[in-house]
Amino acid sequence: MRISGGSLRGRQVQVPQGLIRPAMDRMRESVFATLGDLEQCPFLDMFSGSGIIALEAASRGASPIEAVEKDPLKWKTLIRNVAMAPVRIQCRFMATEHYIRRARRSFGVIFCDPPFPYRFKGELVRAIAASPLVRPGSRLLVHRPQEDPYIEGLGGVFSDEKVVLEESKRYGRSVVDFFVWR
Repeated sequence: MRISGGSLRGRQVQVPQGLIRPAMDRMRESVFATLGDLEQCPFLDMFSGSGIIALEAASRGASPIEAVEKDPLKWKTLIRNVAMAPVRIQCRFMATEHYIRRARRSFGVIFCDPPFPYRFKGELVRAIAASPLVRPGSRLLVHRPQEDPYIEGLGGVFSDEKVVLEESKRYGRSVVDFFVWR
């Protein structure tokens, strides 16, 4: 797997042992093109796995960057991969849900890539919306399988119109939903 753009473009990233579904090259390129300039943008990569998303963000100038991963089988590979970044990527080894409850700072971009069978995407979006992780202008990207209807249960999140589902982009059987805080 290789980094698709920025200063680290073409650099090889190791894939950790265990169950992993790395984000496709085409999807990463498109997502980061949609995000545009990330220079000095605080970036959070949740369910980080190999760290490829955090590295793509670092390669494009994002800073500071945090990566959250709970699976101990992925930790060693994640640490090895993020060492190539031009900025420090802070790795947090805990459950994403626990990280959200302990959050104290906000990010400009949050990329959330839970395992496809993860059934709590709606609860995750609601928890993030109620946390200090977001501020006006923050964007939350959720990678999911196209058949996952979790958005249908998010009516309460959008009721105050602070959170808007800006767009959903399809990549094969994957979808990335782009939420923005107003």
